[in-house]
Amino acid sequence: MRLVVISGRSGSGKSSALNILEDVGFTCIDNLPAGLLPELIAQLKSDNNNSADLNIAVGIDARNLVGDLNKIPQILRGIANSGVDVSVVFLHAHSGDLLRRYSETRRKHPLSSDHINLKEAINLEKGMLAPIADIADRVIDSSGLSLHQLRDLIKNTVVPHSLQNMSILFQSFGFKRGTPEDADFIFDVRCLPNPHWKRELRAQTGKDPEVIQFLEGQVDVASMLADIIGYLTRWIPKFQSNNRSYLTVAIGCTGGQHRSVYLANRLCEHFSKEQPFVQVVHKELAR
Repeated sequence: MRLVVISGRSGSGKSSALNILEDVGFTCIDNLPAGLLPELIAQLKSDNNNSADLNIAVGIDARNLVGDLNKIPQILRGIANSGVDVSVVFLHAHSGDLLRRYSETRRKHPLSSDHINLKEAINLEKGMLAPIADIADRVIDSSGLSLHQLRDLIKNTVVPHSLQNMSILFQSFGFKRGTPEDADFIFDVRCLPNPHWKRELRAQTGKDPEVIQFLEGQVDVASMLADIIGYLTRWIPKFQSNNRSYLTVAIGCTGGQHRSVYLANRLCEHFSKEQPFVQVVHKELAR
């Protein structure tokens, strides 16, 4: 039996993640009190002759009792010791993105009240969920991601193509919006020549031919790309040999529009020839 716990801050995409897992065959339960998890697993084992083939996803968030959340590590250890394959996926988003999402949807945060405003509720929730975040096998930063991109990340994280192969994600981002919290490596490329200062290139992105031509004409850009490729070529096998199922490499420039987009695409193109499961996400372009 496999149990995947989906948790994270309200508005970060937990419901979408559960819907995605339901689409690929998981039995999904949202907002289950953490203290009932052992009883649920025991019941499923007794009711199913083929319980070893069951895939269960459970959403646990700040609507749980605080005491239950503090017991999560102990509860999950006990379930894992009973022979269940347990993993925890924690979804995170920057506070600014969460504020914007709640403002756009006009939803009420589960912790907000007459005495706690939205910003305070978001900060309070972060502390409450710390016991789960601390034991997460994978943290996914959903800031700026489209539903399609989130779907791909969830699938690659929870339903890997092969246990022998590692999924590699290259993501571009802008430092002015903060660094992604799910990155294993962050490469800062702000030292490279910036197309933003070319008026005719400013409104374009690292996907456009004119920007690509400009960047490919810069010696430092070629050197940076070669150095990153060399570093990752050396160390990716080490992560694979350590039974890692995913690796996130973030490339950051100032605004996440030009240099980081170009380099993330080139890295994805290069490593797709060597690795079977490689994808690219442009966080600022998806906003």
